[in-house]
Amino acid sequence: MLNTLKNKKAKISVLGLGYVGLPIALELARHFSVIGFDIREDRIELMKKGIDPSKELTSDNFKGRDITFTTNATKLKEARFHIIAVPTPIDDHNLPDLDPLLSATETLARHLKKGDYVVYESTVYPGCTEEECIPVLEKTSGLTLNKDFKVGYSPERINPGDTLHTLTKVKKVVSGSDAEALKNISDVYETIIEAGIHPVSSIKVAEAAKIIENTQRDINIAFMNELSIIFSRMNINTYEVLEAAGTKWNFLKFSPGLVGGHCIGVDPYYLTYKSKELGYHAQIINSGRFINDSMGGYIAKQIVKKLIGKRKDVEKIKILVMGITFKENVSDIRNSKVTDIVKELNSFSLNVDVTDPYAEHDQVLETYGIDMIKEPKGRYDAVIIAVGHEPYISLDENYFREILTPDGIFADVKGIFRGKINTFDYWSL
Repeated sequence: MLNTLKNKKAKISVLGLGYVGLPIALELARHFSVIGFDIREDRIELMKKGIDPSKELTSDNFKGRDITFTTNATKLKEARFHIIAVPTPIDDHNLPDLDPLLSATETLARHLKKGDYVVYESTVYPGCTEEECIPVLEKTSGLTLNKDFKVGYSPERINPGDTLHTLTKVKKVVSGSDAEALKNISDVYETIIEAGIHPVSSIKVAEAAKIIENTQRDINIAFMNELSIIFSRMNINTYEVLEAAGTKWNFLKFSPGLVGGHCIGVDPYYLTYKSKELGYHAQIINSGRFINDSMGGYIAKQIVKKLIGKRKDVEKIKILVMGITFKENVSDIRNSKVTDIVKELNSFSLNVDVTDPYAEHDQVLETYGIDMIKEPKGRYDAVIIAVGHEPYISLDENYFREILTPDGIFADVKGIFRGKINTFDYWSL
């Protein structure tokens, strides 16, 4: 398989060219001939021009790559090694939404050939690949697993906005439907992953390894958030406590905050879904999810309490929320928990403006119904720094003095301005 691909007698296809799929496709295209497939024509047209729609990669990442971008599924027939890297979101009831994954699987299955390989990178619950995806591949293609085609699972580990732990610098977990599949899939990934690969005994193990990476972070952040609620009642600063505790060598350094996005705020629900199906209620994971999903409302209520304490006229209160992306220095707004703050403030009939240097106005309006502003308008009774974007970190108290009322409240969700704000009533988690 590796020699066939290296000699370009066969191609690699990557289905789904988002934060995960595009970097993989471009890296593979340095060594192999690649077909980059996505269902969105507008995104494909940008990529043909060397533009990353997600704004994570520069035009240099596209140069010298042997890759064809297309929305034409029949092109998949030209490939023998296929990678599926589509989103795996949750629905309104926090249940796994496998529609994108199964749709991509069915699309590929219609063009699957004998001798082909299919590798999944999308985050799923343990057992999903074998229980949901492989049956679709077999039924639609008419082929038989391991006899006619091979399957593998190698979870993505890309961290949006992280320029240090990039695709090639992070060890890759690899699994296969049999020993031959594991060997060939490992060989292909080893070509591009400088950090090396970590083969595991089964697809389920690889799926489980991925799902607990983000679940572990979710639980630890939930603990920090719970501490912040407790310490707030004690009138002590959580970040100062963590700074002191962090002087011990084995203290795990997590901090409180909003947990959104398409990974940490989603993946634990895949595990609890499967756990419940197996007859076990995952108590710690569900408790962590409840705490983290409640933080947006909690933050808003704390600000409202402070405003009421200042005897402000509710009808005239103006609040500025700075940052709406799910994390700092990215444009991704998927599952942003900042919107929970805005919704809660709006429920009190307060006037709320939202701004963000990275998020796209039309996308925010379409997704959340929030009409962002480019610059602050006048003075605000409260300013909430919800996301620690680089442009915000460079601001000083003089800037906020221009946009806050003299008795204004400065809410610093991430604690990045601790010790730097003296003029206003300062609050942080």
